[in-house]
Amino acid sequence: MLKMACCGGCLCCQCCCNEGETRTPEELTILGETREDEDEILPRKDYESLDYDRCINEPFLDVLEGLDNKKARKYEAIKWILVFAIGVSTGLTGLFVDFFVRLFTQMKFSLVGQSVEECSENGCLALSLLELLALNMMFVFISSVLVLIEPVAAGSGIPEIKSYLNGVKIPGIVRLRTFICKVTGVLFAVAAGLFVGKEGPMIHSGAIIGAGLPQFQSITFKKIRFHFPYFRSDRDKRDFVSAGAAAGVAAAFGAPIGGTLFSLEEGSSFWNQALTWKVLFCSMSATFTLNFFRSGINFNKWGSFQLPGLLNFGEFKCVDGDKTCHLWTAVDLAFFVLMGVAGGLLGALFNCINKRLAKYRMRNVHPKARFIRVLESLLVCMVTTLVIFVASVALGECRDLVSTSNNTSTQGSVNEEVNSTIRRFFCYNNTYNDMATLFFNPQEVAIHQLFHQNATFSPITLSLFFVLYFVLSCWTYGVSVPSGLFVPSLLCGASLGRLVANVLKINFHMQIYSGTFALIGAAAFLGGVVRMTISLTVILIESTNEITYGLPIMITLMVAKWTGDFFNKGIYDIHIHLKGVPLLEWETEVEMDKLTASDIMEPNLTYVYPHTRIQSLVSILRTTVYHAFPVVTENRDNEKEFMKGNILISNNIKFKKSSVLTRAGEQRRRCQSMKSYPSSELRNVCDEQTAVEPAEEGQDILQQMLERRHVPYPNLYPDQSPSEEWTMEERFRPLTFHGLILRSQLVNLLIRGVCYAENQSSASQPRLSHSEMTEDYPRFPDIHDLDLALLNPRMIVDVTPYMNPCPYTVSPNTRVSQVFNLFRTMGLRHLPVVNAVGEIVGIITRHNLTHEFLVAKLRQHYITI
Repeated sequence: MLKMACCGGCLCCQCCCNEGETRTPEELTILGETREDEDEILPRKDYESLDYDRCINEPFLDVLEGLDNKKARKYEAIKWILVFAIGVSTGLTGLFVDFFVRLFTQMKFSLVGQSVEECSENGCLALSLLELLALNMMFVFISSVLVLIEPVAAGSGIPEIKSYLNGVKIPGIVRLRTFICKVTGVLFAVAAGLFVGKEGPMIHSGAIIGAGLPQFQSITFKKIRFHFPYFRSDRDKRDFVSAGAAAGVAAAFGAPIGGTLFSLEEGSSFWNQALTWKVLFCSMSATFTLNFFRSGINFNKWGSFQLPGLLNFGEFKCVDGDKTCHLWTAVDLAFFVLMGVAGGLLGALFNCINKRLAKYRMRNVHPKARFIRVLESLLVCMVTTLVIFVASVALGECRDLVSTSNNTSTQGSVNEEVNSTIRRFFCYNNTYNDMATLFFNPQEVAIHQLFHQNATFSPITLSLFFVLYFVLSCWTYGVSVPSGLFVPSLLCGASLGRLVANVLKINFHMQIYSGTFALIGAAAFLGGVVRMTISLTVILIESTNEITYGLPIMITLMVAKWTGDFFNKGIYDIHIHLKGVPLLEWETEVEMDKLTASDIMEPNLTYVYPHTRIQSLVSILRTTVYHAFPVVTENRDNEKEFMKGNILISNNIKFKKSSVLTRAGEQRRRCQSMKSYPSSELRNVCDEQTAVEPAEEGQDILQQMLERRHVPYPNLYPDQSPSEEWTMEERFRPLTFHGLILRSQLVNLLIRGVCYAENQSSASQPRLSHSEMTEDYPRFPDIHDLDLALLNPRMIVDVTPYMNPCPYTVSPNTRVSQVFNLFRTMGLRHLPVVNAVGEIVGIITRHNLTHEFLVAKLRQHYITI
């Protein structure tokens, strides 16, 4: 009834506020609301958290008792086999994407390139443009339709996977249908010539493989279901997703160590030595699987390993015999720092523009009919194709091919590959079109050109290319196609770095290696956009196979991150925030330690008793959305008799009462602070509640429970509503805490008929095994699917064998930083707050630890003071 009245007060006060009363940001945060026209987007409460903590109940202990060393080794061996299978499958997925992207891209560029060469003499360039438009728009249409089938397949998937590894369950993010739409859609999006990459979606694809392969079942294709009782928990699933995400990075860049660090830096909140070893092994498996097949297919040398990843930067090496050549010197570090600053500024600008575009799409594109998203994708494709064609034909300059024949060994082979991809549109006599060479090639080839092409690119061409690529890639990221951001950012930054190298060479006559500056420019811009440091440094070092680049890349990325962080967050964090995902950062701000667990907890609890009637459980489950319930017993005050005539005992009991936080005392304190707010909505939250009207005579007792809000004490008073004379202490009685039980466990008990009659002993209640409790993972039955006619509402359920009797708990006086570290490090879903005498006084969830919620509570703390 308290909750019901609060909701009614909120609805009434919304009307008042609309008439002229304004709410402060902290009030909006406390109420979990936000206005559409405000820039601030608050974390949504409908995201469900994953539970990394084990439920140590009796079925789980039965499994442990039957587990000996032999079974433990078997369990560990199965896990290693699955990790290897995840790596191999991710590598094969990368091979599939790469093969068809190359096939479609070569077919398109050979057809259009030949047409441009012929039409340059015959004057029919419009026909070439129409051919290019038709192919690109057909590919984009297919990719966008696949995203309509599974909307979470849009984008790179890295924000969603980062959220999942942080402990937030994103619906549909690791389903088989998402995998099919993602893999198929990204190859068409890349082949269409959109400024997107396939490396980001590879991370998402690897994570899906990691989540689905160990389950041996599919929700999309229900016939795929094998009896495999292992790894049926969020804990095991998150470990496999970590391995799959790392394998995706390893397959994309040929960087197994970088993939391991990416999974550690960007995602997983819980980490240990055994998980590190498994993730690294999975990444190695993915890298060498892809390397083996790509080397065999492309070079017909099976057993050799020459192509480690989908994106390979090639070997950076000076020309043999050139004494003046050097990859980089200490003097160049000054320029690298300046490029890092420029990369951070441009990355912040990129993120700012893309954030505004994303907000515009959320308000004006997504709410409309779904085909509008397809039209937007087609519009982006059409503009991109026109820019590519017009820029290549009209804006390029003819440049001489120079100094490519005197290179030997590996460097010579690199230049042969580079020269085979130059474009000569309207250029003759051993010259090439520099703009067409960048635009009319796959993005990976263009990166190779900027890293290893000895001939110069015009500064005007590089400037125009950077501006066009910057604008179009920013516009493209966010449309309804699977799209990565790594390669477009690398190419955009490489053009900027090559421009800096040309200026230093031509205007200042400096002896520098242009490929190094192109690499540093790519690292600076990518670091300014995504704000990754450790993992990105290792990924770039592994991609170049040049350890001497470690220091300049690390310095550049750090400077780019520090510069960009002055203005906004990384692009993935921005999109996580726009989705309202309650992401937990690595640590809280120092100022937050002014708050304690009692300041941020939720004292208004919905709980169950160790022995509860079915009618009460059904009422609780159908009228609330909570995913866990404390198992409690009431703690009545009986110390008054002992206090009479004994000062010592009286003083001790008074001290205990004054030092022990109670739910009623905390609620009263909050109500007093809320009444000081200018908003009448918060003032009315804590007003005295009125009783509900009694039910009609003869009405079924279970139906009565379902038609009204859950009352605080359903077990003791199933027919009685809270009295309007109840004080705060009566509504928030002391409750001795015994454990936590999940919603899924309660529904499972009801469906399987785990209960006993009132005239029987609780020992007669049927027992469920651990496999029966986890059989329906990850989609447990819903309470609304339960047939109430099959239940006897007077039967009693003993929940004690199935609850977690030893969850992590904190004291009400625990500082927020300690609460935050415990919650995030251990991957918790619910954290009970228990006082000194074992009474639960509140509960903390992920929402209570988000930055926005903590800031609002801190403001409230200052107002109260």
